[in-house]
Amino acid sequence: MQHTLSVLVENKSGVLARVAGLFSGRGFNIQSLTVCQTEDEAMSRMTIVVNGDDAVLEQVSKQLNKLIDVIKVHDLHPNTFVETQLILVNVNCSSKERSEILQIVDIFNGKIVDVTSKSIIFEATGSGEKIESLVNLLSPFGIREMARTGSVALHKGLQ
Repeated sequence: MQHTLSVLVENKSGVLARVAGLFSGRGFNIQSLTVCQTEDEAMSRMTIVVNGDDAVLEQVSKQLNKLIDVIKVHDLHPNTFVETQLILVNVNCSSKERSEILQIVDIFNGKIVDVTSKSIIFEATGSGEKIESLVNLLSPFGIREMARTGSVALHKGLQ
């Protein structure tokens, strides 16, 4: 089972290393991890996606709460949060395929950021499932390169 954690931490050097070390030291695999400063310069938000059952999630949460730099840990339950990812994709593109690729990009509300005679680079955002669908549709054309963020997530409504 996949769990998404929103972890508020102190915004200072070494915190990311301590959190990542906690996971690796206990054999937990991080599926995705994003970190950025919050609206308060003293804090950062980590969005961590981890696979495991409820016992794994409970153990991870307890261990995170023991770290001195961790302010708060939230397990984001399905349907209680908004989540998105970003992808940049460089796709092979001949003149014959260009219109078909542009239609796919348009369906996913993607934005073209570079075009050459042999490739197109575009960006798209959406849920992990949406990004996976886009990658699957573009794979037959030949993906030259791609860079993808992990999930970023926030609780819906007021918390």
